[in-house]
Amino acid sequence: MNIINILRRAATALANLPDASPQLEAELLLTEVTGWARTTQRAWPKRELDAVAVARFEQLLARRLHGEPIAYIRGRQAFWTFELQVSPATLIPRPETEQLIEIALELLESTASLRIADLGTGSGAIAAALATERRNWQLLAVERSPAALALAVQNFQMLKLNNVAALCGDWLGSVATASLDAVVSNPPYIPNADGHLTRGDLRFEPLTALTAGDDGLTAIRAILCEINRCVRNGGFIAMEHGFNQGAAVRQLFAAHELERIETHCDLNGLERITLGYRPRANNRSNS
Repeated sequence: MNIINILRRAATALANLPDASPQLEAELLLTEVTGWARTTQRAWPKRELDAVAVARFEQLLARRLHGEPIAYIRGRQAFWTFELQVSPATLIPRPETEQLIEIALELLESTASLRIADLGTGSGAIAAALATERRNWQLLAVERSPAALALAVQNFQMLKLNNVAALCGDWLGSVATASLDAVVSNPPYIPNADGHLTRGDLRFEPLTALTAGDDGLTAIRAILCEINRCVRNGGFIAMEHGFNQGAAVRQLFAAHELERIETHCDLNGLERITLGYRPRANNRSNS
């Protein structure tokens, strides 16, 4: 069987899978089997595959048709300017999370020696992106799952990042007092009974990295309970949350005496990231 025929058959089958990108995914699976780049596949569409390659391709395609995320099948996912190793122990990094990185890069002084924590780092996506862009910043990647943290460390090593430290712990509980200039986090925020958990990629991702109590805010509350202890005066926290949680998160931020609270919308116009600052020392003394 040649390239064009196997891709055509696979794309036709994948067209029946909700939220799939049939042609792209077929090409990615073929790359996994053969090592041939997608440009090579297009340049040599009549190139023949041997029986072993065809059988392996059919195995991977069957996994995808069963609904398994292509990132888990390939073992990696593109994020920011690189690819990260991923596994069922970690969430699959998503494009909307890149907005957290953009906010931090915009608001934090680029030339300063800052210390920023990425809470619930998973595959290490946020910490790796910030460490890549700002080699003078020190990133603390915190994760309570040993398996996820081990994979994050592999990603940091693969990207040759020497300005990231990994910490196995529960949010800010093991972080030193007044040690951070900022916190960025994509914590679990889906309510336990949310119907989306039984659909699409979420069926395969770790529940502990997705769900956070009946209202989805348990992890956010836990982080905020320690925020004033760990973040220095004038520092900030930026946190991703559900599209319908903006008002509740802003209330929680205000209840913990954060200031200049604002919520940023994603590309679909949905509230996605809330930001708040710790008051500066002189502000607190005057209040």
